[in-house]
Amino acid sequence: MQLFLLDSIRTNNFNDERVMEKIGALWKEVSRKLASHRDCIYGVYYDYASDYKGDYTLGIGIEGDGSPRLDVPDTESCRIFKVDNKDAQGLLHAWKQIWALEEAGELRRAYTFDYEKYYPSGEIEIYIALK
Repeated sequence: MQLFLLDSIRTNNFNDERVMEKIGALWKEVSRKLASHRDCIYGVYYDYASDYKGDYTLGIGIEGDGSPRLDVPDTESCRIFKVDNKDAQGLLHAWKQIWALEEAGELRRAYTFDYEKYYPSGEIEIYIALK
């Protein structure tokens, strides 16, 4: 899948005190650029330093041509997690479930490209690349 990368940040969920501020500002800035966009939007996690406790890059993109471009391999196997979009904390709860499954040894992540897919209908899915 080729995505036109709108913007990105480098952060860490556990060691960056401004992680939520950075992510919120990123989405706010990109939302202005996408005010009339009616297709899926992707939040892509990549360039992992280690595992979910390490640094990573979060990029926001849309399908299509443009530069800069982010190429997300279609060939990787992945597990899809549906987010409860009726829950204001649904996205966070889904990520906590993913981390718990990994800690329990029930999810073997590849740490290549993971992404959140935001549908125009409001549905959200998280795609986790597997080893």
